This record gives sequence, structure tokens and C-alpha cells, in this order.
Amino acid sequence: MMPPLAISLLATGSGGVVGLVLGLVGGGGSILAVPLLVYVVGVTSPHIAIGTSAVAVSASALGNLLTHWRAGNVKWRCAAVFAAAGVLGAFAGSTVAKALDGQKLLALFGVIMVVVGGLMLRKRSTGGNPDVRLSSETARELLPLLLAIGFAVGVFSGFFGIGGGFLIVPGLILATGMPLTSAIGTSLVAVSAFGAATAASYAVSGLVDWPLAGLFVLGGLLGGLAGVKLGKALAQRKQTLNLVFASLVIVVGLYIVLRGALSLASNA
Repeated sequence: MMPPLAISLLATGSGGVVGLVLGLVGGGGSILAVPLLVYVVGVTSPHIAIGTSAVAVSASALGNLLTHWRAGNVKWRCAAVFAAAGVLGAFAGSTVAKALDGQKLLALFGVIMVVVGGLMLRKRSTGGNPDVRLSSETARELLPLLLAIGFAVGVFSGFFGIGGGFLIVPGLILATGMPLTSAIGTSLVAVSAFGAATAASYAVSGLVDWPLAGLFVLGGLLGGLAGVKLGKALAQRKQTLNLVFASLVIVVGLYIVLRGALSLASNA
């Protein structure tokens, strides 16, 4: 059953905002999905907001992955190992999150948003080894790091229902030494897989609003197209865009923490 027109428009528009941000700054926009679903669309359950956003995050990452695949930016063997370990972590993280009180989970999500915003303000190194690959010769060195870091990031992603690209990208660079462009493209395999695993876990528990998820994904696709075009026009101001977005993430995170603290205090 489709939601009322106003809610449908809000869901599509919220997805458009996430897609626009992804197109403009190349990542991080998915962390806005949960607060948009809760505070703009009006989803009353934080658990349903997380489960629904996980569907949208996975679909959005899959769409972006195709572009990076065509550009040759995906290290598939590294991606497969990292994603497989992370999927197990995502199932574990989402299982723990579903057992927590919704308001406490939302307050923790706000704290993470503040931390993520701070990490986004840091400049990333663009160096690295473009020829790195997982093979029988490099497996002894690369495999343990890919498995360990993949699982840890997957737990985090599943717990909060977010793509986790801001952790996956540096995690892949740490594990393999690949350059930033390859890490961004390769990370989308993991983001797609983590999102799908988290969404599946929440869906089994009946915690995904599928009509809203569909509208959110539709808005994200439209917003992403607009964001890519606008991003090209504003290419010289990329650093400014990142600064503005990181600041927005921090402000929204502080707002969620404040709302969560007041809610918990009133129920004490």
C-alpha cells in the first residue's frame, strides 16, 4: 500500500537530497538518510528508519558502482574478501542494534554523525599503489587485514544501518595501500553488500517500509543525476562543498543527540 501523497513527496524529496549530496561530494550522503526519514518523512520507529535506509543505501551504492566499474576503479578480489567479511559483521551489528531501545540507538547515531562530520573535515591522501592486487603472492600480507578490517567495518555499518563508506575507504587503503580513486570504487562493492545484509536482517524482523524505500531510492536516483551535473559545474569548489556538508552532518548529529537526551530524560 502506497503512503499518502504528502509522505510520498517527502520521501522522494528526502531521497533526492541524499542523492544530490552523493553526486556533489562523492560520498557520505547516506548518513543523512535516517534523520531525514525520522524528522522529515515522519517514520516513528528508529528501527524501521534504519532498515528502510539500508535498502536505499545499498541501491544507491550499486548504481554508483557501475560507473566506477566502467572506469576501471574496482579491485574485485580485494572487494570480494572485504565485503564477505563485512557482511558477517553487518549481520552481527544489525542483530545487536535491533535489541536496543530505539531512542538510545538514535542518540548513538547522532554521536556517530558528529564523529563522521569531523572525519570528513580531514584531507585524504591521494597516493598509493595502483597496481596492488590480491594474489597467491600477496595473500599472506593482504588477506588478514582485509578480513579483519572488513568485519569490523561491517559491524559498524550493520549497527547503524549506514553505508560506512567513510570507514571503508580508509580501511581499504590501510589494508592494501591502494590509491584513493581505487578505494572509492572498490568501497562501493562493500557498501552495496553491507546495506543489503543490514536490510535483509531488518526485513526478516518486519522493520523495512518497502513503499517508502522505493520512493527514497527513486528520489536518490534523480538527485544523484542532478548532483553529478552540479558537481561538474562546481568542480573548483569541491573543498568548500565538503566543508559545508561536513558542517551540516555535525549540526544534524548534535540536534539528534539533543533530541535523544531530552527524550531519555523525560522518560527517566
